[in-house]
Amino acid sequence: MSLGLTLAMRGVTLLGVLFVVLVLLVVTLGATGFSDNVLESIVNEELRGIRQGLTQTIRDPEELQRVMEAQRADREEFYGLDQAWYTRLPDMVRRVILLDLGEARTLRSFSGSPKVSDLVLERLPYTMLLITTSSVITALIGLPLGVKLATRVGSKLDRGVSYASAVSFALPAWWAGIILILLLVYQFRELTGFLIFPLPEGLYSTPPPEGGLARFFDMLRHVALPVLTLVLVSVGAWTYVVRTLVLNTSQEFFVTVARAKGLPEGRVMRRYILRVAAPPIATNLVFGITASLGGAILTETVFNWPGMGRLTFEAITQADESVIIAVTFMFTLLYVIARFVLEVLYVVLDPRIRYT
Repeated sequence: MSLGLTLAMRGVTLLGVLFVVLVLLVVTLGATGFSDNVLESIVNEELRGIRQGLTQTIRDPEELQRVMEAQRADREEFYGLDQAWYTRLPDMVRRVILLDLGEARTLRSFSGSPKVSDLVLERLPYTMLLITTSSVITALIGLPLGVKLATRVGSKLDRGVSYASAVSFALPAWWAGIILILLLVYQFRELTGFLIFPLPEGLYSTPPPEGGLARFFDMLRHVALPVLTLVLVSVGAWTYVVRTLVLNTSQEFFVTVARAKGLPEGRVMRRYILRVAAPPIATNLVFGITASLGGAILTETVFNWPGMGRLTFEAITQADESVIIAVTFMFTLLYVIARFVLEVLYVVLDPRIRYT
């Protein structure tokens, strides 16, 4: 069986996993009455807008009430509220996949749109920018440092970095963000009179600068401190993971044989240690990125960064059920995509892995 066909089958399998998870989510929401509440909230929002329009033409309260009851009956039939929740299961799954969850109850996009799909698709790029940038910087620091520590086990550098890694891993991201804001924004401004990092105002300053280039650099200034926070709390754990994986691989029998043959240490490190340790390192990196998407909820809230994490926090605090469902689906979808990326990386990184 060709590699392309095998990977295609793996992709179909992962999509099947996504579908099963989605069905379980919808069944849970339906059995608990949660989906009914979502649909009822959508109906109520639509009826509120209809009522505001009808009050301009219908002056009789009783006539207005009869018209609104007829409108409610039509809307409930349209959304299937006149049927049992399990009869709406296929349509609900389809709507979640297409992000066709109607309008948010209170949240709005930057352009003022209440559609759930607009909210999610608008916030997702900003979270990807934040998480991807911090993960790349963390990998660029942790990978060479972890490899170096694996070759100098027990040294002062190894012990010092190990202690620092433990401290870094123990830091909550939200707490580290608050401390960095206090020190590098407010305290620094009091000492020097100017801001090295901007206030946590969101994506841009208030008012935002004019011009594409000026707005781009202003966004970079605002994303710098959240990225620094995520790097600070993750680089220690990432460095220690790389150190442990490389150290364990370097003690394997085939590495000892390669050194006994007199191969240069650099070649042994590249071809016999790093090549073998690459798949688990890639696994930790890719899954770390997807896990950070959920873990950035409080970080984005602290810095007022308008990403998926901030959207999740706002949806939970304002009980916006449609947005909660959409965000949960997007996080699951990103996990499935990351899993498929790993399937491809395994073949590229480790020649011993062959799918049959």
